Amino acid sequence: MRQIVNRRLAGAGRAPDTRGMSDVTESVIISLNGEARGVPAGLTVAGLLGELGLDTRKVAVERNREIVPRSTYAAVGLAAGDELEIVHFIGGG
Repeated sequence: MRQIVNRRLAGAGRAPDTRGMSDVTESVIISLNGEARGVPAGLTVAGLLGELGLDTRKVAVERNREIVPRSTYAAVGLAAGDELEIVHFIGGG
């Protein structure tokens, strides 16, 4: 049986996470699982998942209350104010 776990990916009550953005001249703020996070402008869903170290085959992504089809992760760009929810699937029984 598979369990679905909503994994918190950003710290509560902190400033937006901008780690790894030292070479980026522009960033945008998104909401990731309810927490503000800074990401490079032009980043895609696939890019975000890569930065988070998540396997695209084991997550579901919702952007602005709509499911993002896995086949479009590389084409869907993130914009300021986007609200993302990432659900990570884990095995178990």
